Amino acid sequence: VQLVESGGGLVQPGGSLRLSCAASGFAFTSYAIGWFRQAPGQEREEVSRISSDDNSYYADSVKGRFTISRDNAKNTVYLQMNSLKPEDTALYYCAASSKWPTRSTQDYGYWGQGTQVTVSS
Repeated sequence: VQLVESGGGLVQPGGSLRLSCAASGFAFTSYAIGWFRQAPGQEREEVSRISSDDNSYYADSVKGRFTISRDNAKNTVYLQMNSLKPEDTALYYCAASSKWPTRSTQDYGYWGQGTQVTVSS
C-alpha cells in the first residue's frame, strides 16, 4: 500500500496550488480519501475528504477556497487550493479509509508521507 503526495511548495498569499495523492496497493475506488494538515506545534487537522462516490466535506477554514476531487482511472485524489493564506502553511497528508463517513484520524488506515505547503510573501 502506498499513498504519495505531491504538488506542495512555496506560494505567495492569494496564490494557488494543486496537491495530488497517488494511491496504489489497495482497492482505491472503494475507499474514502482525506486530506489533513499539520503545522509545527499544532495538532493534525482534517482539511477535506471525499467518499468513494464523490461526496465531499470541507473544514470551515477552507470552505470556498479548496476543492477536492478524485480520478478513479488514475487512482489519484486532488486538492485544489486557491486564495491561499499564511495560516494554510503546513505539512499536508492524504489518507485512505474504508469507512464513510469518517469521524477521526483513527478511521484512516493508510497514510502518505506528506508534502509541505508554505504560504509566504
